[in-house]
Amino acid sequence: MRHVLLTILVVMSAGLSSGCSRVAVSNRRQLNLIPDSLILSLSLQQYDAFLAEAKISDNATQKALVERVGRRIQGAVEQYFADIGRAEELTDYQWQFTLIESPEQNAWVLPGGKVVVYTGLLPITQNEVGLATVLGHEIAHAVADHGGERMTQALLVDLGGMALDKALQQRPDTTRELFSSAYGTTTNVAVILPFSRLQESEADRLGLIFMAMAGYDPRSAVDFWQRMAAASEGSQQVPVLLSTHPTNERRIRDIQKHLPEALSHYKPPS
Repeated sequence: MRHVLLTILVVMSAGLSSGCSRVAVSNRRQLNLIPDSLILSLSLQQYDAFLAEAKISDNATQKALVERVGRRIQGAVEQYFADIGRAEELTDYQWQFTLIESPEQNAWVLPGGKVVVYTGLLPITQNEVGLATVLGHEIAHAVADHGGERMTQALLVDLGGMALDKALQQRPDTTRELFSSAYGTTTNVAVILPFSRLQESEADRLGLIFMAMAGYDPRSAVDFWQRMAAASEGSQQVPVLLSTHPTNERRIRDIQKHLPEALSHYKPPS
């Protein structure tokens, strides 16, 4: 145990100078020791493996909805990163929006722009702006590297600070499991690494800006999270999205606090 703690301290010390980056909007320094090239490679592998086993929806109307909202959010994300001089961070993104036939009330996004929405979530999103709330928030987690930050923490604790490329060679199954739990692609809520309150607040703030820039009224985000909370009342199984993104009074207050900033980016459709 002492050896592991020492290793973690050494890796973290090195990471403070070589693995730190800044989160868009909040400008918070974050520790991420995982190279983007490796994360993108893992992302593509995980996404392809998931699609090989999942049932892609054949509902043309719903698929068009997900594609339409997704592309509008994508455009807003790319514009925002261009505006702050960080467009190069999205250079290797290959955006793809997939609707999966499943009763799960969930959605997730992988690095590189791989977006998955489950049909079970659509009755709660109800409309375009509700779906934009979800996609804005989830894409914000991805572009803010929250998954990489969580995976870095898991590597430090679970694998004693082992470098990702070495972990992939020596413990590939464990490493892929860490990736799945860090990015929320597993169906087992119990093993999904929770986002911190700070990461959640960042994703809410950035997601509101993205949806506003895409032409969706950010004030509607409050309505969606209230519907999401109501969906779990009286249910023995809490929706996956709600389990990893807790809706509570504090979240609503934080969203309302961020609304003036988001509304300054709001571009209503003409």
